[in-house]
Order: sequence, then structure tokens, then C-alpha cells
Amino acid sequence: MVQVEPGRILLIAFLSTLLITSSIAQKEEEEEVDPNSPESTTPKEVTYDSRSLLVNGKRMLFFSGSIHYPRSPPDTWPDLLRKAKMGGLNMVETYVFWNVHEPVQGKYNFEGDYDLVKFIKLIQQHKMFAMLRVGPFIQGEWNHGGLPYWLREVPNIIFRCDNEPFKMHMKKFVTLVIEKMKQAKLFAPQGGPIIVSQIENEYNTIQLAFKERGDSYVQWAAKMALSLDTKVPWIMCKQKDAPDPIINTCNGRHCGDTFTGPNGPNKPFLWTENWTAQFRVFGDPPSQRSAEDLAFSIIRFCSKNGTLVNYYMYHGGTNFGRTSSSYTTTRYYDEAPLDEFGLIRQPKWGHLKDAHRAVNLCKRALFSGSPFVQKLGPDQEARVWEQPGTSLCSAFLTNNDTKKPQALRFRGQDYQLPPRSISILPDCKTEVFNSQMITTHHNSRNFVRSVAANKNFNWEMYREVVPDDPGNKLNEPRELYELTKDTSDYAWYITKLDLGRRDLPMKNEILPVLRVASLGHGLHCYVNGKYIGTAHGSKVEKSFVFQKPVEFQAGSNQIALLGFLVGLPDSGAYMEKRYAGPRSITILGLNTGTLDITLNTWSHQVGLDGEKNQIYTQNGFPKVQWVKGGPSEGVTWYKGYFDAPEGDNPVAVKMTGMGKGMVYINGRNIGRYWMSYLSPLKRPTQSEYHIPRSYLQPTMNLIVIVEDEKGDPKDIEIVLVDRDTICGFITEKHLPPVRLFEGKGGKLVALEKDLKPRVELTCPSQKQIVAVEFASFGDPFGACGHYVEGNCTSPVAKQVVEKFCLGKPSCNIPLDTPDLHNKNEACPEMKKTLAIQAKCAFKA
Repeated sequence: MVQVEPGRILLIAFLSTLLITSSIAQKEEEEEVDPNSPESTTPKEVTYDSRSLLVNGKRMLFFSGSIHYPRSPPDTWPDLLRKAKMGGLNMVETYVFWNVHEPVQGKYNFEGDYDLVKFIKLIQQHKMFAMLRVGPFIQGEWNHGGLPYWLREVPNIIFRCDNEPFKMHMKKFVTLVIEKMKQAKLFAPQGGPIIVSQIENEYNTIQLAFKERGDSYVQWAAKMALSLDTKVPWIMCKQKDAPDPIINTCNGRHCGDTFTGPNGPNKPFLWTENWTAQFRVFGDPPSQRSAEDLAFSIIRFCSKNGTLVNYYMYHGGTNFGRTSSSYTTTRYYDEAPLDEFGLIRQPKWGHLKDAHRAVNLCKRALFSGSPFVQKLGPDQEARVWEQPGTSLCSAFLTNNDTKKPQALRFRGQDYQLPPRSISILPDCKTEVFNSQMITTHHNSRNFVRSVAANKNFNWEMYREVVPDDPGNKLNEPRELYELTKDTSDYAWYITKLDLGRRDLPMKNEILPVLRVASLGHGLHCYVNGKYIGTAHGSKVEKSFVFQKPVEFQAGSNQIALLGFLVGLPDSGAYMEKRYAGPRSITILGLNTGTLDITLNTWSHQVGLDGEKNQIYTQNGFPKVQWVKGGPSEGVTWYKGYFDAPEGDNPVAVKMTGMGKGMVYINGRNIGRYWMSYLSPLKRPTQSEYHIPRSYLQPTMNLIVIVEDEKGDPKDIEIVLVDRDTICGFITEKHLPPVRLFEGKGGKLVALEKDLKPRVELTCPSQKQIVAVEFASFGDPFGACGHYVEGNCTSPVAKQVVEKFCLGKPSCNIPLDTPDLHNKNEACPEMKKTLAIQAKCAFKA
């Protein structure tokens, strides 16, 4: 046995303790949160100069995304923010929605779906900064542009100009919001995530309408915002005359080329809305904006001094209830990187993530270098950021030719650029990303009928009764906005008309025609309790004329018009003076000539009886008599039950067979549907309507539908939503994924030796690839879910892909794998494309 002296034992113990303590201290030091980072609660100074925003003096590139808290249930916020962070965002933007926070004057609601403080805190927990667009006018295709309806009835008010009543209420609400943020310590100087705030919104578009009162309003709004002392920069988007020190910012699709720049020499280039597609209104065809175009736009902007890009929207979500503005669909910006249901839309999400990574590889050069432009051809250029005398250099090569690929020679090397594309060279040599070359996988959305939820609805129905004489009489029909006061989409206009036998046409084949000229949005017509028909305007043409032949009877006739709205306006000057509803009502073809009944005595009733009795709730539906469901004309309520769908995928209801109305789930309004309003493609603009999982209980979920026009619920079905169809589409000309590069010590480093094109497939939610539905190595074409083989394809392509991918959650297929290039290879002289479509599912 080796004897150890007591002194040596003490020394060893001391050294061991010292080593352990040092290791713990080092670990704690490594895990300490960077005081500049979003999640740090350390107070942060936020300033700016002509180059960028600065956080504690540090320059940063900001990739931000719009996610609006009222458009998604609170239980989905963490997942949306997690996916935004994974997508390369370091900031999240939201509007503040005045009309949900103060629906009744002086009564505030900042809880539940409208818990703004909770949402901002979650942004910080997910290690992102926040942009708070206070407005309080927001537009945003939101009902009344976010302004509460009661504001319209304030005496002598004129919205958004140098008008004392409006300024008083605006200042009161903005002050309330800012104080609420301060109390929660959410501004960066307090340790929170908010580093920039916005006052007003795209005011330049209406400023001229108010002349000098518009100019003075801009000055007042800026001064008012600054007086609130948030100690973070304020911005005004689309505001060329933003008063110092307010920063004017750009909204649009291509701010790298359309933005005239800041209106002061010490303001940075910021982009508050890069539209990821286009919101849709009922009657629209699908709205598209390619991932390639989005990537081109942000790289272009960053190469030309831009340091903040916000995607509008990054997740659009759902306009639940009656929250959408005029004619806007319930589904909002579904073509965003995160779709309506919060599912990742590929390749948009992944391609933008790659673009963020590529631009960030250039960050040192962008902030330390000096820029210059080098012409490389008629429509080609290099924008270079370089620090003279050092190796620090990044270049952005651009081919602006929209039709032809071009070979660009830059610093002794040749680069092949597709039409209208930008390539990023973080070290002025290595091409790591091209905006047209998508290396991430694609996916396609599926709506799959739920087995558990569609067993048997057993529909029951209740026909809304036309009111006989509701009172509230006037000599003419009241204006529809003022009548409803945004409490319902519906209002009845009822009059009675006595006709003698000699007033009516003598020939049976001739009928009088009822004509109603309306300022919008729509109306349903009933004569003597019978549904006659419907007419409506559109987003572009609000006014319309309803005219239908009518079988009047000799004696007393009741004419009932059910006027309806599809949201309030959200933009333009003098919004408080917009009007809707019937303005002229005549009967043509009577023996006594045309009869104008506009000034007949009219009774009015706001809302439907079913709304007043809340028959869409468990407590309310027993108040009326339900019968077995079937086809209907006119306002009809339908009721049924369904069990919660299996699994945990998002849920929607497919409204096949219905006309127009609203859907309630367990008493909650999930929004307006409008299946009868077809797009130019002869299809409904929206067919599936989101049912949040948080609205459901395990069994016996009550679904209640109010159908305005004609409908039959027999074909309605509950569907599950997934993006389990994944695809890859890579050519032999493609670059390797930018994910294979990183910056270390100011140098560009490849993470792998093999930097050749490859298809990368990844299933969502830890699912596995269970089938290869399409594989072609040759000249395939099409889009995910709709690929077609070209003129030549490898006979072994599917077997090779199955070998690499089946049974795996993800796989990589190199395009130079010998298995694809066999002796029977088709078209050996051609540069080939590998297209794959696979199906993901949980392992059985």
C-alpha cells in the first residue's frame, strides 16, 4: 500500500476543489446571457445612426416577422414563436388592436386572446426582440382599421387629422398602452424586448386629403409619441416627412429598389412590411409570391444599406368572429412562411432561413466595410462591402436580366447566375447562396377527413322568422353602419305595401320587379315571408343593385330586406363618413308605373333573433324549436355535434354545400364563410375554416351554423390539416446548402468536405418517410404534389431514393451518387434534376 503524507492529501484536496470551482465558474460564465441579447433582462440602450439600430452600441441585422396575437389562440403563441426563431428571425412585430382592447369606451380588455403583455414576454423568452406598432390606426385588413366603432360617434370627430376629439382619444389610448408596457418593464431600457415602436401607419397615403391639417397632425403625432419617453426609437412607415427623430420606413415588395431612403442623414434604412404574398378578399383567386422573389428582395435591400426587414406576414393566422375588414377572408396571409394553421410552408420558410444565414455570414463586412458598385454587364452588377487593406470582403452579385441566365466574371472567377437572381459571396470568392436556387425541401398541404369527427352529425335546423313589425320606424331606411354599430353583421328593413288588383300586371307571365340600389355590402330579400334572392357588392365595387321579379298579391304585402355587412372599412381618408345599406327602393312594372318606396315607413331591427337568444351556445339553443336538417333558403340555423378529431394535427371544417354565413364551435365564432362567392377560377376563395384545438373538448362539440342564403349541410366535414407531403427539387447546377458554411474568426469555413448538390428531405413532427410517391432523375417539372416526368428519366430513380429515405425521419440524396448514374442513364449529356415526392407519417 502506498503511503501518502497528510500534507499531500490536503494539497490534492485543495487543488481538486480549486479545479472544480474553476470549472463551475467557467461553465457559469459560458452560460451567462449576453447583455445585448433579446432574452437578457439587463437594461439595454437602443440608439441609431445612418447605418443601423444599435443595441448597447452594437450593430445588428434584424430579420423580423409579423405575428398578430389576436389572430391565433394563446396556446399556439409559443409554437409560432419557436418556429419563427428556427426560421432565422431575431425580432417579432405586432400591431396593437385598439378595438379589441377598448370595445366599449372606457372598458378595457387585455386578457386571454388579447393579453398583449403575455405575448411580448413570450417573444423575449424565445430570445427575440420586439417591434410594437402602436398605431393606433393599423389598417391590417382588420375591422375598422383597429379603431373602435364608438369612436365614430364622438361628436365632431374626424379620424386621423388635426382634430381635437380624435387626438384626445388617440393620445389617451396610446398613453395607456405605453404605460402598460412600462409597468411590465417591456421596453429594452427596462430590460424588455421592445427596441422600436411605431406611431400612426402609412399616413402618407391619405395625408394630402387633409391638406395642412394632415401636415400638422404628423407633427403632433410625432411629438406626442416622443413625450411618452419610451427611450427606444419611434418609426413611421410610409411617411416621407417623418419629423426628427422619428425614422421613416418602407412598406412594399421591393424596398431595395423602391425606397427613396430615410428623410434625414442620420436615420437607418428600415423595412417594416415585406409582403410575403397578398391578403385575400372573398371573390379573389389564390395569392402567390415566390420564395425566390422574397429572398431576392431581402438580399437586395441588405446589400443597399438595409439592416432591418420585417415580413408581413410571417404568420397571418385567422380573422376569428367578425374581426376582418370589408370583404376580407377569414383566412389571413395563408401564403406566409407559417400558414394559417401555424404549419411550416416550404420552401418559403426554409429558403428565407437560408437567406438569413447567408446575409449574416456577411455581417462583419456589412458593418465594417465600405460599399461600392461594380458593373459586370448590361444588367449585371456586384455590390461589394470591403475593408481596404484587410481580407474582410463580401459581395452580392446580381443578374437583373429577367429572362436569361448570365455568366458573371468577378475577381478572376466565373459565376453562373439564373435570371433575376442574387448570389452571396461572404468572402468575395465562395458562392454560398443564390436567391433562385432553392436547396431546402418543399411541402404540400393536405386536408384529410377525420374518422372520429365525422361519424354522424345528425343535423337539426331552425329557420329564422322574418320579423313582422319590429318597430324603430323611420320614413326611410337607416344607414347600415350606424344602425348596427358593429354589434352584428345583420339588420332588417321592413315595410308594408298595399296593392290593388288593378296595380298588378294583368298577364301571368309578367311580374313586377323589385329594385334596390345599395351602397353595400349586401342584402337578402323576402316578400311576404318568402326568400326572393341575394345581391352584394365587392371589395372594388361596394355599391350594387338588387333586382328580381316578385309575385306581389292584391292587398297587404310585406317587403323585408336583410342588409348584411362583411366587416367595416380599414383604410382611406374620412373613414368616419363611409356608408352602407339601401339608398333607393323601387318597384317596376306595376300598371300604375314605377313606384318609389324609399320614403315609405320602414321598421328596423338590428341582428338576428338567433344571435339575440345565443342559440349557438349550449344554454341558448333550447330557446328555439329545432327540426331535422335539410336544404334551406333564407336565414337558417343548423346544429350538430362531433367528437374531437384524432391526433394533434390542426383542425378545420370544410363548408361544402353551403352559401354564406358564420360558424360557431362550442359557442365561439370562428369567422365568416362565403362559399357562394366564386373567384374567376369558379371556385370559392376559401373552403376550409380553422377550428383551434383549444376550442374543442373530447366529445360532443357543438357546431352551429347560421346560413344566410341557400345551403345543405350534408356534405360538411371536419378535416385534419397536415404538410406530410414533402418534396425535393435540385439540379446538378445547384449550389450546396448554405447550412454547410459558417463564419469563424472573420473567415468563411465549410463544415463538410463534400460540397456538392443534394436533396435534403425532413419530415415534420418526428414522423418518418413511409412512401416515395414520385422520383425522377432527368428533366422532371411541376410543383410539390404535382410533379411530372419529362422526356427522360433514370429507370432506377425511385429505387435509389427509397434506399436512402424509407423509414427515416430525414435523408440526403447526393446528385452524384453512383446509384443514379448507372449504365442505362437517360440523356447522359444533359444537366439533370432530381425531383422527389414522399409521404410522411408516424410509424405504425
